[in-house]
Formats: sequence, structure tokens, C-alpha cells
Amino acid sequence: MDIADIATREFVEVDANKRLGKVRSIFERENPKGIIVTENGEYAGVITQKQLVQSHVEDNAKAGAMTSSAPKVKRTDDVRKVARVLVEGGTKLAPVFEGDSLWGIVTEDAILEAVLENLDALTVEQIYTKDVVTVSEDTNVGQVVNLLRKNGISRLPVLDEDDQLTGMATRHDIVDVVVRDMNKATRGDRSGEIERILDLPVYDVMSSPVATADLDESVRDAVARMLEHDYAGLVVTPADDDSKVAGIVTKTDVLRALTFTEEDHMDVQITNIKLLNTISREDIRQSIEKVADKYQAMQVQHAHVRLHEHKEKLRGTPLIQCQIRLRTNKGQAAGSGEGYGAETAFNVALDKLERNVLELKGVQADEEYRGQLLRKLGEL
Repeated sequence: MDIADIATREFVEVDANKRLGKVRSIFERENPKGIIVTENGEYAGVITQKQLVQSHVEDNAKAGAMTSSAPKVKRTDDVRKVARVLVEGGTKLAPVFEGDSLWGIVTEDAILEAVLENLDALTVEQIYTKDVVTVSEDTNVGQVVNLLRKNGISRLPVLDEDDQLTGMATRHDIVDVVVRDMNKATRGDRSGEIERILDLPVYDVMSSPVATADLDESVRDAVARMLEHDYAGLVVTPADDDSKVAGIVTKTDVLRALTFTEEDHMDVQITNIKLLNTISREDIRQSIEKVADKYQAMQVQHAHVRLHEHKEKLRGTPLIQCQIRLRTNKGQAAGSGEGYGAETAFNVALDKLERNVLELKGVQADEEYRGQLLRKLGEL
């Protein structure tokens, strides 16, 4: 299936100097799937409706201030390749080009809708993110903000004193509270108002109840629910207890599953690949394979490396967080670390990964990773 079968012409081009107030009115008046931003006639990036709705940037700001980078894809690219581009670019939308001309756009949701019926070959347990950061109801908003920033994530499940799931705190929830209360405060009161908000317990700003998915639920059913209610993800719970957190499954996890291959060597996927400078994808693949090869009984089906850039820098080099996740026939293994530059961060995470792999040695997974999804997706 070529991406041209999924892409849409429902987009609008705007100049980077156009006021955001005008851009908002375009979404209200024309309801496009996305907006392509150009600068001096050249493609510069994209703006999505959700991104604009959830932002609190003033209308007088220029469109360029809200523009996010999104890599180009070709009209003839296949679904698997485009899914990889979206995941590795950390974007929900990409421009589709025919030669040098902008032809249309493709969105994460459009891809998921197109392959929805093929996703019943996989269960949530096979693709979900197992290691999840959670907070308690009395964690204050300031601590939540730090955890979101430190881990490069947008949401945190909230647990009560018995470790029962009671809510979800998202970056958008917090921004809403801050902007609402700051608008009420006078200029002289604003410093104290910020401190008051940061001291609030997350219980006061979280969303509840929380949308969940069972471990044994089909990915098709989970995605259908996400699309119907416009959820970015679902909290994953054991089949016998929907108050316990087993992990999170997101639309990005599903796109990542679409990129799984049956190549001769291990498939490696890198989110925010643009942060790589002194290390290449091939260097990363070989380093992870060396760890896996130490334990011959462990077969790695897929590796995901996620890079997140912090604002902190050392002599111009940014502090990078690296998270590595392996999907193997022994279960999942993960490692994370931080360092200045992607190569340092990756090596710290790799050391942690190797220690965690030791825990999998001799532990058989409940079942070998099924090739059913790959076979079915091969029909696309």
C-alpha cells in the first residue's frame, strides 16, 4: 500500500510570518487536516490543530513560533517506511511530496485507520511500553513538571496510597491550570501565583477516570477506541484488575509495530534521530547486538532507542536522555541514561541495559514473539 492511498490534499499552506490568530481562524473556517508552513517559499514545518488548540501562545505571535519539524515523505513510499519516519521524527503529521512539489499530507491517525483491520493479529501485551513513570496523588505539580521534563514524556498515571490507578496528569492539564489562574492574577501577584500552583497536589489537576486497555486485548480494539475518543494512548492494566498499572500503549507504539521487519539483522528504530551527531544508526545497532550476542539464547526482534534533549548544555553540547528498549524472545529489556551528547547518553543507557539483560537470562517468555502481524501486514 503506497502512502498516496492514505494521504490527503486537505491542507493549507501559510507563511511563517502569518499571525497565529489567522492560523487559528483557518482551522475554524476550513478544518484542514494540517497546515504546512513555508518560509521564503520553501517548506519549513507543520502545525496541527491539536497542537494549536492545546497551546496558549498569543494570537499576535507568528506561525513560525508554533511550527514543528516534520520530515518529508514521497508519494510512492510504503506504509511501513512512513510509519518509521513519523516515529523517528517524533511527529504526528508529515508532508507528502511528488518530486519537488508538495502533494499532500499524511497523519498518524490516517495510517492507523487504513490498517485498523489488520491489527487484530497482535495483542496490547506485545507492543505496550512496560516501564512507566507514575506519581502519587499528593505529588505536587512542580514535581510532576520536573518528571515530565526529565523523562521527555507528556503524561503520568496517578496512583492512590494503595497503588490503585485514580487519574492521569498530562502536560496539557497543567498548562491549562497555570494559564487559567495566571490570567486571573494581577502582574504583581503572578510570582506568588506560580508558586501556589506548583505546590498544588496533582490530585487537583489530574483527569479522572482514566481510559484503559487490557494486556490481552487486541491492538485493533485498543486503536479503535483511541481513534473514536481522540486518545493519544491508554493505560494498560492486567486483565483481572483494571486498577493496577502494567504500562501504557500509545498510537506511536502501534506505528512502531508497523515498522517491525524480518531482516537478517536486528531492526533498530530511533526516535529523534536528528540528535545523533558523533554516532550513527549502524554504530547503535552493532553495540546493541554485542550485548545481545553475549546471551545466545536471547533473540532480539526489535530495538527502540529514544533520545530526548534537555535545555541544559555543557560547552555547547546539550544534555541528552537516552532510553533503549529491546523486544526479545525472553521478554522486554530496557536501559536508560543521560549524558552530554547522544553518544555519551547512549553508552550510559547501554551499560544499564546490559545489567538488566542479566535479569532475563534463563527466564523464558510466556510465548515467542508471533510473526502473525508481520505476515498480515505483508498484504498491505
